[in-house]
Amino acid sequence: MCAQRTARAVAPEPAQPEPASTPPLIAEDLARFVGTFSGDAIPAAVIARAKHLVLDAVGIALASTTYDFAHRALTAIAGLAGTGDAAVIGMPARLPLRDAALLNGILIHGLDFDDTHTGGVIHATSSLLPTVLAVGGREHASGRDLLAAYVLGVEAAARLGAVAQGAFHQVGFHPTGLVGAFACALAAGRLMGLSEKQLVMAQGIALSAGAGSLEFLEDGAWNKRFHPGWAAVSGITAAALAQQGFVGARRAYEGRFGLYPSHLQGHFDPANLALATAGLGETWELLQVAVKPYPACHFVHACIDAALALLREQGLDPSQIDRIRALVPAEVVKTVCEPVANKRRPANSYDAQFSIPYVVAAALIRGRFTLAELEDEALGDAAILTLAERVDYEIDPHSTFPRH
Repeated sequence: MCAQRTARAVAPEPAQPEPASTPPLIAEDLARFVGTFSGDAIPAAVIARAKHLVLDAVGIALASTTYDFAHRALTAIAGLAGTGDAAVIGMPARLPLRDAALLNGILIHGLDFDDTHTGGVIHATSSLLPTVLAVGGREHASGRDLLAAYVLGVEAAARLGAVAQGAFHQVGFHPTGLVGAFACALAAGRLMGLSEKQLVMAQGIALSAGAGSLEFLEDGAWNKRFHPGWAAVSGITAAALAQQGFVGARRAYEGRFGLYPSHLQGHFDPANLALATAGLGETWELLQVAVKPYPACHFVHACIDAALALLREQGLDPSQIDRIRALVPAEVVKTVCEPVANKRRPANSYDAQFSIPYVVAAALIRGRFTLAELEDEALGDAAILTLAERVDYEIDPHSTFPRH
């Protein structure tokens, strides 16, 4: 007896979908952009603006050399490692590379007169210029190469700051010091010839070095002056470690404990991560960097403008003022409006630079706001302090902060 088999049709297995491609990490995109973008492709208008910002920063650094904090910083830093080959702006000293970067950052940022990218809420030049001066000097970089590293670093810093939408200040961090470390790692790494992979590692290392607390606001302490220079030191160190194969975290920004989830937590919208790399090489954020007209936190500048406009256009007599109400974004209240009693009677010049009541009163009484309004004589001026007591604030519901 023969067994007979019946052929059966076998249905083909359904095609498996292709695995979704993993989007590149922010660190990878920034490494590719900063590491490989040709300096010759940077638009002439951007280079011209960069030169203007560099000159502004050098001028501020020169002014800072006449202040006590600059000489105290030089004495302290030089006492640690002695002399070196790197120049300090406006001071007869040469220091080791990282020490010079630290001191130059203190000089550029020390008067709170340095430029600002308002969308990123960051002073990028005060960390990036010290970085490229120090590293570029050691690497014998041309002026063109130094400027390119500075420009591309600013592009990274502005975007990394913009992701937070001003929220770093809400949780007590100063983005200039925090975000600056990453941008400085990229700029230093470009000048040092790091590969894309090494630049990714450098950003990962910088994640453990970026810092900047806003606690200085409580008593007018000098900590903030230190932040940009320390970002430069951190970035240079991260780049040097990465160059020698030291391994950094790959997901420096979006990882579970990356920059934004760890530092912003409930104040962070993951959708904003796209801002970190949006328009790289097409939209030049450096053109949005503003030079300060007043030596104070840029959060108070609009109120100084308004006070001076009232004097100029209305012939206002400060002695006739009963109350002043300043409309401000909700996001700046912690920085320049509260505690109210402290802001109306600042402890020192640095405290005054972050006080809407003081700067408004000083502008109305003196008809200007300059470095002279931060001297002890002005800080003790009874007319200014009396008027500052009459300054209140109100949250502006129509604010477009941080773009304002």
